Amino acid sequence: MPESKDLRPIDEIDDLDRRILETITTDARLSNTDIAAAVGVAPSTVHGRLRSLVERGVITDFMTSVNQRALGLPLQAIVGVTLRPGARQASIVAFSEEVRRLPQVLQVFFLGGVDDFIIHIAVEDSSAVRTFVVEHLSAQPSVASTRTSIVFDYHRNAVAASFQ
Repeated sequence: MPESKDLRPIDEIDDLDRRILETITTDARLSNTDIAAAVGVAPSTVHGRLRSLVERGVITDFMTSVNQRALGLPLQAIVGVTLRPGARQASIVAFSEEVRRLPQVLQVFFLGGVDDFIIHIAVEDSSAVRTFVVEHLSAQPSVASTRTSIVFDYHRNAVAASFQ
């Protein structure tokens, strides 16, 4: 990535940057002209600000939201996973790497608290949820317990970047 010409630190986000971020959070496909009209500045200003936000690591990705129902995966679930005590570091890394590769998995969260992981999945039906939990989670020797919740509705305000 080319070196940024904008020397402002990442934590120096002003009101215009925030308004641009709010505007593209709802639709990242907006043109610079559309963003400029929404925030009240010139398209060239938006272009420069967006480039600066990317270069400074404030914007990390422009993502596509996929309708899982259209793919034949109308049921989503959240599965809390608690790992067994002992050899935690190795089991955490191995579990995370394995689960991330599964096609049913939309998101994986590594947590501090009651659950070690929260796994967000999309599948065909309730029997697919059961199969996923039994074959891919409970069957792993490092897994002590799971708790599954069916998602009835979902709303996203924004997408957070990975912590890594």
